[in-house]
Amino acid sequence: MGNGVAPLVVVMGVSGCGKSTVGKLLARQLKAEFLEGDELHPPRNIERMASGIALTDNDRRDWLLEIAQQLADAHASRHALVVSCSALKRSYRDMLRTAASQLAFVHLHASRELLETRLAARPGHFMPSSLLDSQLQTLQPPGADERAITLDAALPPAEIAAQAAAWLALPIPASTRKR
Repeated sequence: MGNGVAPLVVVMGVSGCGKSTVGKLLARQLKAEFLEGDELHPPRNIERMASGIALTDNDRRDWLLEIAQQLADAHASRHALVVSCSALKRSYRDMLRTAASQLAFVHLHASRELLETRLAARPGHFMPSSLLDSQLQTLQPPGADERAITLDAALPPAEIAAQAAAWLALPIPASTRKR
């Protein structure tokens, strides 16, 4: 990263945008560990989503705190970490940022059509395509004052990861430094 610190990155977006695929590629490029955020969901959350029940802020709280703890541990030990996490609301991203103020977000944006196609192509995943509407309604894209970049999820994953890595190598803008 542009400031010589081990990068801490969340690859974010709604279900089906490619967070895990891009996150793994980005982690490889950054020589970072990759953490699949979905693996940290408590069983109750996975059961709710698998049943087509959208998660509430309260449902997501412990999951986000666990991801924040993983980021804080990585920050404290100065090792690079890339996490896949929907991080749909600003309040969720703020919670994650408490773990590391210079946390960067790579927001993968896709059309509804692309998302529906991808979700239909992954049978057996606990997140049913019926929850896409609730995720799109919940999504608050990162603001200009957040350290984030929005990339087109329709691009090849390797290209997205390369764009994200190039962006992460840039100096951190003063407008997004610790507030």
